[in-house]
Amino acid sequence: MSDTLLTHEPLLRGAVFAFVLLAMALWEVAASRRPQHVPRRKRWPGNLLIVALDTLAVRLVFPLAAVGSALIAVEQGWGLFNLVAAPVWLAVLASVVVLDLAIYFQHRLFHAVPWLWRLHRMHHADLEFDVTTGLRFHPLEIMISMGIKLAVVALLGAPALAVLLFEVVLNATSMFNHGNVRLPARFDRLLRLLVVTPDMHRVHHSIVRRETDSNFGFNLPWWDRLFGTYRDQPAAGHLGMTIGIEDFREVRDLRLDRMLIQPFLSPHRQVKRNHL
Repeated sequence: MSDTLLTHEPLLRGAVFAFVLLAMALWEVAASRRPQHVPRRKRWPGNLLIVALDTLAVRLVFPLAAVGSALIAVEQGWGLFNLVAAPVWLAVLASVVVLDLAIYFQHRLFHAVPWLWRLHRMHHADLEFDVTTGLRFHPLEIMISMGIKLAVVALLGAPALAVLLFEVVLNATSMFNHGNVRLPARFDRLLRLLVVTPDMHRVHHSIVRRETDSNFGFNLPWWDRLFGTYRDQPAAGHLGMTIGIEDFREVRDLRLDRMLIQPFLSPHRQVKRNHL
């Protein structure tokens, strides 16, 4: 079982990734929520190349990744579910929910701590909001995130199946809730009781800081309501809101090289340059 999971994990994750990316891209063409003023040809190359670099970095630094760490935890008897007898279904379900809660708090941490925000702001600096925005994370952020995830997996003793399920679902929902897609308002209200919807998460990408610091959930929507960070709609409306952050608003900042060095740039110098 363990060898099978490790062998087929990249193939499974890759297949789901490709399917969801293609499905969301087609949905965006068929039923877009907002008009895009920066064309895909200027944004997508950097956004897609960064996910390739992120994948390579994780595989080099963490060869076994999260699923492998879960298998090691089982062998060593680490973590709650390797010490306390529990039905497999309960261990899997609880692990997925706790991992999602950990990602919620991690997301809040990356907004609250200045040097972590410098890494995370690259995600927010996209000038549009679509499926590829959900893939746009700095490699250093991805590696820190993986380190946190490995620690949570070890403490939980999360089953490898739960970790694989969580990784696949998180990746798919990240692309979904960053989609520039239109959902009927009533359906959106019902759906966001179970999962973070594009309209819910788009608020988080507003240029208005109080809106940026809301709706931190990527997968399950409950945490924002429970911990007081939920915001129903952007003040300017979804068609009137501005996407991004104030400091990086030039199209050239969407290039891969600029994305990689962005955490090391001074926002004040960048703002001055933008107004030349």
